[in-house]
Parts: sequence; C-alpha cells; structure tokens
Amino acid sequence: MDEQPADSLREVEHELTALLRRGRAISWEIASEVHPNLEPNAYGLLLWLRRSGSTRLTDLATRLGVGKGTLSRQIHSLEALGLVRRVPDPSDRRAAQLSLTEEGQRRFDAARASRLGQIRQALQNWPARDVAEFARLMRQFNDAWG
Repeated sequence: MDEQPADSLREVEHELTALLRRGRAISWEIASEVHPNLEPNAYGLLLWLRRSGSTRLTDLATRLGVGKGTLSRQIHSLEALGLVRRVPDPSDRRAAQLSLTEEGQRRFDAARASRLGQIRQALQNWPARDVAEFARLMRQFNDAWG
C-alpha cells in the first residue's frame, strides 16, 4: 500500500477528533434518553447487546476489548437500572448470558430512533451512494483500527 501523505493523515486526525468530541456530547444526550442514571459509555454496550440478542459476558468482553471485571461492573449497574438481565448459560452454568430486558430494549430503541434521526438529518443532502460509501469507509477504518 502507498505511504499516506502527512497532510492527509493530519486531516484525518483532525476530523476524527471532531467526530469523537461530537460523539461524546451526543452520548451524554442519548444515554439520558435511555435512562437518567445511565453512564454515557454504556450506550455502546447496549448497542452490542441489542445487536447480539443474547451473548456471554466473556464473549462481549473480548469483542469490546475490556476486562471481564470491568464489564461485569458495568452490567451490574445496567441490571440495577432494569435494562439488562443476566441468566445462567444453559450450556455452561458457570457462565452467564446477557440480554436486554423488554424495558431496556424499548428504551434503547426509542433513543436509537432519535440518534438515527440526527444522522439522517446530517446526511439528508448527501446522495445515497455517498452515504453507502461513507458507511463502507468507516467500517473499513474501524476494522483496520482493531
């Protein structure tokens, strides 16, 4: 692959920093939409649980790149809020399966609809092919990042 020009890499860094800053602000908003006591970084955890339906704590920790202890504490707080349930894994009673509760799913879906509305509004003047390409490039970047 060709060496990337330094100016282009600095521009990517600048735009990524702006995106992350904006994302943190949006995370505070959307977390409070899900539940007033929800930590902002928990939205991503809820997203993974919504996508997977049910998953083992160890698999989720590996996927998110966090320790099992850290994830267990986060799950505990989500359980206390009534958003997540932990049940014994039928194939291994020592392990737990995690999933959203009905209330967690309802609250997450409502907050997600709000977020998707914001994204839709930001991209409303983009051609559909550009939106698809943007999604492809973001996925490629995230896959390369790790």
